[in-house]
Amino acid sequence: MAIFLNENSKVIVQGMTGSEGMKHTRRMLKAGTEIVGGVNPRKAGTKVDVDGVSLPVFASVQEAIAETGANASVVFVPPAFSKAAVVEAIDAEIELVIVITEGIPVHDSVTFWNYAESKGGKTRIVGPNCPGIASPGKSNAGITPADITGTGPIGLVSKSGTLTYQLMYELRDIGFSTSVGIGGDPVIGTTHIDCLRAFEEDPETKAIVMIGEIGGDAEERAAEFIKNNVTKPVVGYIAGFTAPEGKTMGHAGAIISGSAGTAESKQAALEAAGVKVGKTPSETARLMREVIENL
Repeated sequence: MAIFLNENSKVIVQGMTGSEGMKHTRRMLKAGTEIVGGVNPRKAGTKVDVDGVSLPVFASVQEAIAETGANASVVFVPPAFSKAAVVEAIDAEIELVIVITEGIPVHDSVTFWNYAESKGGKTRIVGPNCPGIASPGKSNAGITPADITGTGPIGLVSKSGTLTYQLMYELRDIGFSTSVGIGGDPVIGTTHIDCLRAFEEDPETKAIVMIGEIGGDAEERAAEFIKNNVTKPVVGYIAGFTAPEGKTMGHAGAIISGSAGTAESKQAALEAAGVKVGKTPSETARLMREVIENL
């Protein structure tokens, strides 16, 4: 099995006809993702040939769902128009929206997240500013390379795209059920806890890698959830052990204030919950290998 995205997912691409949308539509198709069309009101009614696959372009997400049965969307719309694109997907009640776009104003993210909640939370938002979801051998929605790992028993949830890729590559001989890049913006949709809950419930996920970073308290809250709700082994990594205090770091805009939000405080919280924490990505991969060997 996999979480959130599997071989039955029918994916549309909002912004498919743009350069980034087209490039990654080609990659997703090559990975075996069932792409059923794109959305661009200005090009509605046309078809786009992608490496011999003819994909229809629809005027709206609602039309795409009606015509294709799509249940997931990947958003490659520029930042200025991303809020409208996500709101449109929410109005259409699509099950999953993966927002790849970076540079979306925080106010816009707050707006569409609250809007989704006001509509009953029928649409799961992943991102923004994320690499997407990869369920190796089943489906790949986003920008995660499809050839760096295979199917296996590890579930991965990460704030960082590049660290996601590194851990997937280092553990490629073991493989993954699903990798979820949740994004590192100050306001995101799906959280570490959402993924931890889903991995705990997934019978084919035997162990979990959780990647966080300095700033905020998401990892501390995840540690509390793990302590009370997760029975599977979890290995963690926190990016930013060498970051100077008081500095804004990285794409998350994480600010360290006092001891709150430091890598050390997050490590302490996770270890108190029984999570083994690596000081480097390679050490984290080694710890996961030990976990898998002992299962």
